[in-house]
Amino acid sequence: MQTNRRFFLRNGALAIAGTAAIPSFLVRSVMAEAAAAPGRRLVVIFQRGAADGLNVVVPYREKNYYAMRPDIAVPANQVLDLDGFFGLHPSLAPFKPLYDQGHLAVVHAAGSPDMSRSHFDAQDYMESGTPGVKSTEDGWLNRALQAEDMNQATRHRQENVQTHTAFRALALGAQVPRTLVGKVPAIALSNLNSFSVGGHGPAPSPAANAFEAMYGDSGDSILHATGDETFEAVKMLRTANPAQYKPGPGVDYPTSDFGNNMKQIAQLLKANLGVEAAFTDVSGWDTHQNQGGVNGQLADRLRDFSSSIAAFWRDLGDDAESVTLVTMSEFGRTARQNGTGGTDHGHANAMFVLGGNVKGGKVYGRWPGLANEQLNEGRDLAVTTDFRQVLGEAVAKTIGANNLDLVFPGARLRQDRFLRLI
Repeated sequence: MQTNRRFFLRNGALAIAGTAAIPSFLVRSVMAEAAAAPGRRLVVIFQRGAADGLNVVVPYREKNYYAMRPDIAVPANQVLDLDGFFGLHPSLAPFKPLYDQGHLAVVHAAGSPDMSRSHFDAQDYMESGTPGVKSTEDGWLNRALQAEDMNQATRHRQENVQTHTAFRALALGAQVPRTLVGKVPAIALSNLNSFSVGGHGPAPSPAANAFEAMYGDSGDSILHATGDETFEAVKMLRTANPAQYKPGPGVDYPTSDFGNNMKQIAQLLKANLGVEAAFTDVSGWDTHQNQGGVNGQLADRLRDFSSSIAAFWRDLGDDAESVTLVTMSEFGRTARQNGTGGTDHGHANAMFVLGGNVKGGKVYGRWPGLANEQLNEGRDLAVTTDFRQVLGEAVAKTIGANNLDLVFPGARLRQDRFLRLI
């Protein structure tokens, strides 16, 4: 069986209910060609709600940090030192070994050049990759996959070279996110264990009925073939009881939604299904009240965040060498705490980059300082690294998306100006 466009999904997106693994034998039986030569893969995590980068990666040598946050600052003797100036919040302890081993890098004072403090607008701009432009229809990660196709076609001197599977671009969630919307088909997975094929086994779920409605009556032979083959793959997953998947030795994922999503992404990557780009998000970062310092609301969120990602990394085992993971959030939070023990919408933030090819063990980016005169609009950490610089390097170095003008129009990114963290 050839693995090509026939595995693409209609209209570029399909939400499938599901939570479980896809076993490695499925590649051999359904998509053998794609499994033969897996390439590098990119995983993107969006922290929705604007994480407080100043308490995530703490500038504990900045005196003004403590003056501005008398109740929520992380004491210098409790941060996990990174380089003598920055330190991780203690709830990020699972990240420390990854940093020390050179797999994890930090980019501080990163963010969008757009000054919006609206969650909706800022997330939209970051997911579209075009800050300040509301008319962009597709997402930056989808365009990166388009750029990869162009690069491949150029190298092979053909108009279209497609060896991708239906699992090429996927998101863990109920729908395809803004980041992955575009010409390249993408799928969203959320609860595969409950997926049922109509007429077989338990009563069909709404997702199964929708699947059959989408493909069963199609008069288009190409779409019909795509539906039949993808539908058959889902049936095989059910028959194989993918819930039996067990993470690697000693790997224990948190039982949270985010932990489960990271577990599923690891399963999909290890199954060699042709995944090139995976996306998931994690909410709960909008800490206007009772944020806490060493303990509290933010600390709990960071514990789940870091434990889930560290478990994902360990679970990948040797496959981790071909994976790059990037985290992002729509903006940071104010440098000063507010009157309710929290922080308000800010500007610059901290990003994490994890991977086998990452030059970790370092905090990248130019630190702008926290003196009152150095703050953005007198209230926020200033942005010194455009988030598109980080993402641009990630897509260029992982999936070969070298046409950065396509991926991030208007950003004028140049590879010779990358941070060189990958």
